[in-house]
Amino acid sequence: MSHQPSSTVRVAVTQFEPAWLDLPKAVEKTCRLIREAAENGAKLVSFPECWIPGYPAWIWYVREYSCPSSISKNSLQADSAEMRRICQSAADHHIAVVLGFSENFKGSLYISQAIINAEGSIEVLRRKLKATHMERTMFGDASGSALQNVVELPDVGRVGTLACWEHTQPLLKYHTYHQRETIHVAAWPPLYEHDGGPGLYSMSKEGIATLRTASGVTMNTPGGGSSAIFGPDGRLVADGLPETEEGFIYAELQLDDILKAKGFLDVCGHYSRPDLLWLGVDKKEKTHVV
Repeated sequence: MSHQPSSTVRVAVTQFEPAWLDLPKAVEKTCRLIREAAENGAKLVSFPECWIPGYPAWIWYVREYSCPSSISKNSLQADSAEMRRICQSAADHHIAVVLGFSENFKGSLYISQAIINAEGSIEVLRRKLKATHMERTMFGDASGSALQNVVELPDVGRVGTLACWEHTQPLLKYHTYHQRETIHVAAWPPLYEHDGGPGLYSMSKEGIATLRTASGVTMNTPGGGSSAIFGPDGRLVADGLPETEEGFIYAELQLDDILKAKGFLDVCGHYSRPDLLWLGVDKKEKTHVV
């Protein structure tokens, strides 16, 4: 008798302050939140862009201060004891994890994401296809493996992820759609509704003090949490907490709603014209020496 996946999945979205530029504390907090989400019945928990070791807000304005050595030393290596501890936490509590982190690979930094299954194995390890604007002063670009961003997870479904302004790239989004996502994790740094002024992003008092952004034109006031969960038709399923508060957002996702949405509009199915328009993809990882 074949196993029929559940039509309902409980998920958790984090709205918490990072452990700024402190890798050991960041790993400890990550594992604690993984445990808490699992204890509250979630099968999947997601973390924002550069959750470890916190988004480097100072890059968005020019001044004499920066902490490249601090973020480099406290960024997470994919093959490390710290990553193995996070994976073990996922396994111990039998919960899938989507983790955003600054990746240190041989001294260079990348905005990376990992999808870890409930047995503690990394199913997806990808980098942001193109670092955004001022992020390019610190982070490198990805290669072909970044396109492998969706995976089947038992008891959850097909989970995929993109980071921040990757969501503005139509071809990348179409390629993601075409991998038949059940759940999409859109990872962003702290972002709040625009107030009409010059500000874009914000964070906590501790983050402002640690990154010294108080005198900057952006990310200079407390706040900025805006986590939420949306259904396949764009409807808000679970609203966020107040922007200055930490906490989880939980939702019971009704997976059959996907069938309703696709029955109405399926841009990779009945509402597509591959005889006229199609996407070419090169998934090959490019290396420095051939």
